[in-house]
Amino acid sequence: MANVFYATAWALLPPLVAIMLTLITKEVYSSLFIGIVCGALMNTNFSVGKTIVHIFKEGFLVSITDMSNMSVIVFVIILGAIVKLLEWSGGAMAFGHWVALRIKTKIGAQLATMLLGVLFFIDDGFSCLSVSNIMRPVCDEKGISREKLAYIVDSTAAPVCILMPISSWGAAVSAYVSDGNGLYWFIRTIPYNFYAICTLIFVIVIIVSNKDFGPMAKAREVISKETQDHYGTKASYLVIPFIVLITACIIGMLYTGGLFEGASFYTAVSESNAPLGFVYGSSIALIFTIVFYSVNKVLTYKRCIEALPEGAKMMMPVILILIFAWTLKIEISQLGTGYFVSNVVKTLGPGFMHFIPAIVFAFSAFLAFSSGTSWGTFGILIPIVIEMVPLTEELGVISLAACLAGSVFGDHCSPISDTTIMSSAGSGCNHLSHVSTQVPYALVVAAISLVLYIIVGFCV
Repeated sequence: MANVFYATAWALLPPLVAIMLTLITKEVYSSLFIGIVCGALMNTNFSVGKTIVHIFKEGFLVSITDMSNMSVIVFVIILGAIVKLLEWSGGAMAFGHWVALRIKTKIGAQLATMLLGVLFFIDDGFSCLSVSNIMRPVCDEKGISREKLAYIVDSTAAPVCILMPISSWGAAVSAYVSDGNGLYWFIRTIPYNFYAICTLIFVIVIIVSNKDFGPMAKAREVISKETQDHYGTKASYLVIPFIVLITACIIGMLYTGGLFEGASFYTAVSESNAPLGFVYGSSIALIFTIVFYSVNKVLTYKRCIEALPEGAKMMMPVILILIFAWTLKIEISQLGTGYFVSNVVKTLGPGFMHFIPAIVFAFSAFLAFSSGTSWGTFGILIPIVIEMVPLTEELGVISLAACLAGSVFGDHCSPISDTTIMSSAGSGCNHLSHVSTQVPYALVVAAISLVLYIIVGFCV
């Protein structure tokens, strides 16, 4: 029996239910699950028996066993173990003291956090988890709220990656442009990616002005109460393992793209499997860290092994939310939510040529917000945008940039986005507190971006 809800306005209901319940109840697990149930009921035309089977057989089990998703889970677990080792070694606290001695102000600590996020341009998820865990002790010592830390981390993850051709995002976007010149067109969009550019500028302004507004102004300063074993007091106990982690993850990503089998650097980046590469890299980094600490008697071998389950336990909340979010995305995909939105865009486009960039920005933002995924939005809307306006026309390049920018904005605000989840988890911040404090800032930048897209739409 055909799904009567497929690619209709009703297909928007499951993500809207999940998002609204999350905002109302301030509880993310049950809200996501209710959204999943809603989607499963609609996918089975409200057959209760089939719904139960659908939720688990075609929902949770599919999301967990997906190779890419499982790679993310394994990477998060390994990274959790490494973070726990860095904490127990005293390296994290020593690095915090080292930075604190050189950075005297809150502004300096926040700018350092942003700079670190810019340096981790290779992948947004990697940036969110790594930067937040490294800078959390520093920001705690300077009296910076966890919400502010999560905002800075989140706002220098995807916005930086979408501006960098040599990144997992550049590779993904390039793959959606089928004329063989994807990287060229991606580079052409960079000057028009107003949301990403304005977000980075806005973060700097907020930091330097030291003026917060909205819920962020009420965010409380939290001094870390995490216990640490003082087996070592050298910043190198954090810096060396972390350099190995970054290097190994980049090499791992390039390895999955065939760099060591004769592929060019560009081909290796564009065809890489970033999550799997990060599993390889983080595994090597974990082994190195255990050996490094054991040989230097920073931690005993037994203590190093104890960090494995403790790190996994620390990351369990983010893993659970990711699994729920992925399952909801499966239900949304099977309902054709993205196709409904894209069909509306296609219908409106030809009649509003000068407004196409603004329209594309708005629709891609809504789709990414509802689904919690930028990349999924890219896959659905980029082919349609290119069909509406050829890339050979400047308006086509601007429209493609608007699609990328809107997707990043929607993903940035969505409570079911994996980067939003990882930013709050890594920062030790309540997930919904991060969402509520970040959204007003993102909306200001989005409004500016929308105006800019309207202006350039009439200028070309």
